[in-house]
Amino acid sequence: MKSKLTLILSLILMVCFSSAVVGYDADLAQSYAKLFQPVAGAKAGKALHLVTPEKLIKDLQKGKPVVTLDIRTPNEFGVFGMTLPDSMSIPVNDVFLPENLDRIPEDKQVVILCQSGARAIAVGIALRHVGFKNVYILKGGLKALSSYLSAKTANPPKKVAVR
Repeated sequence: MKSKLTLILSLILMVCFSSAVVGYDADLAQSYAKLFQPVAGAKAGKALHLVTPEKLIKDLQKGKPVVTLDIRTPNEFGVFGMTLPDSMSIPVNDVFLPENLDRIPEDKQVVILCQSGARAIAVGIALRHVGFKNVYILKGGLKALSSYLSAKTANPPKKVAVR
């Protein structure tokens, strides 16, 4: 009797633990495999759509249509927020609500940012995964942007036309 009980418990444990190993969504995993396929080697940052603070500032100075999406908490962006003409603030936990996804433009470059870039990477990759091909991530977040930005980088000298 004891050996039958041990055998039954062993079978139950094997079934429980074996289902945990294969308990992932294979189709979702395959879609992520496709998304991350180009992320390799020296071009990994480009494949992840990372944008340096320098590139963001230069694009803005050139007048390129860029929307910044600040995904920090309301308390964070209430103290220190983006004031660019096309800036948006949607907390990370609200980004994927249908009414907020509808606010994100698909016809302009959208740069996702947060304090350090960690949340922006997660949100940016997820937005690309649901179909936003125009989404980029500010590498290093606002910390990197504030380190890069100075009076000199924010106000480059105007080029004077030579006659």
